[in-house]
Amino acid sequence: MGVLNNPRMHACSLVTGAAGFIGQHVCRELLDKGHKVVALDDLSGGFEENVPPGAHFVRGSINDVALVNKLFQEHRFDYVFHLAAYAAEGLSHFIKTFNYTNNLLGSVNLINASVNAGTVKCFVFTSSIAVYGRNQLPMTEDAVPQPEDPYGIAKYAVELDLKEAHEMFGLNYVIFRPHNVYGEGQNIGDPYRNVIGIFMNLILQSKPMTLFGDGSQTRAFSYISDVAPIIADSIHRHGALNQVFNVGADTPYSVLELANTVAEAMEVKPDLKFLPARNEVVHAYSAHEKVKKHFGDLVKNVPLKEGVRRMADWVKTTGSRQGQPFRNIEVYQNLPPSWLALAKK
Repeated sequence: MGVLNNPRMHACSLVTGAAGFIGQHVCRELLDKGHKVVALDDLSGGFEENVPPGAHFVRGSINDVALVNKLFQEHRFDYVFHLAAYAAEGLSHFIKTFNYTNNLLGSVNLINASVNAGTVKCFVFTSSIAVYGRNQLPMTEDAVPQPEDPYGIAKYAVELDLKEAHEMFGLNYVIFRPHNVYGEGQNIGDPYRNVIGIFMNLILQSKPMTLFGDGSQTRAFSYISDVAPIIADSIHRHGALNQVFNVGADTPYSVLELANTVAEAMEVKPDLKFLPARNEVVHAYSAHEKVKKHFGDLVKNVPLKEGVRRMADWVKTTGSRQGQPFRNIEVYQNLPPSWLALAKK
C-alpha cells in the first residue's frame, strides 16, 4: 500500500454512509480540503438532500459486492472513510442477522475491495465505544474490549480485521471510537437511536420525552464539530496511522440531565415519561488524551448546552420527522415493551 503523499492534492475519497449524519459532515470537510468525493449510501437511514453539493452521490449498499468493486475500479480511491452502519446499539440484540450483515460483512466487502484495488493509502473506520462494554471508566484505548451487544461485537470484529489486513496486506488504517454524537443533520425520526434527536422529535409532536429506567444512565454527548473534522483530517497525520482513537466529549451527563437540557433548548417545560429499564451498559464515557495528543488543534469540546441549543435551532426550522418502526425484528423475546408496540404497528 502507498504512503500518505500530499493527501490534499487531487485525492479521491469514498465516503460510505454519506447521506447519514456524521457522513455528510465528513463529506463537507473533505470537499473543503479539495478532495473528489464519491458519496455512497443506500438511504436506509439517511436522506439524499444531506449529501453536500460537489460530492458524487451513488445510491447503493456496501453489501452489493459488484457495485463496490465497480466503484473501486472506476475511481481508484486514495482514501476510504467508512461510516455506513445501522447504529441502533440497543436494538442490535433483536436484529442480529441484519446487524452482522450490514455492520460486519459490509465492512469486509470494503476492506477486500481496498486491498484488491492497490491504490488505497488509508482506510478510516468509525467504530464505537460500544466495543468496551462495561470496562472501567473512563474507557481508554488500551483497555481490552469486551463488547456486550451485537453492535459492539460487529464493530470490534471490523477493528480486528483491519489490523489483520494491515499485517497481511499493508493496508493502512485509522480507527475512531466516537460516542453519542449529535447535531444538525441528524435523523431525529429514528425511534431506536440518537436520544437527543428522539427527545426533540417528541417535543415537536407535543409528546412526553421517554426515558428507560430512572434516567440515571450516564453518557458524554459529543457535538458533531468535535468529531467530523478530526475524522476527515486523520489521513494528514502520519502519527495516527494504524492507531485507535476515542473521539468526542469529555464530560458525562445523566439522561435525566440531558432531558432537562433539551427541554430548555426547545423552550418547553420538561414532560417526562419513564419506561421500564432495558438491559444496557449504564455508564459509558471515554478518555481522550490520545486524540488530543495527535489532533489537539482540532479538539473543540463544545459544551452540551451550547451544542444542544444549536441543534434545537436547526430542528425548529426543519420540523419533526415521522420515524418508521423497524420491520425486520428477528427476536421478540425481551424486546422492550415500547419497541414491541412499534413492531406491531
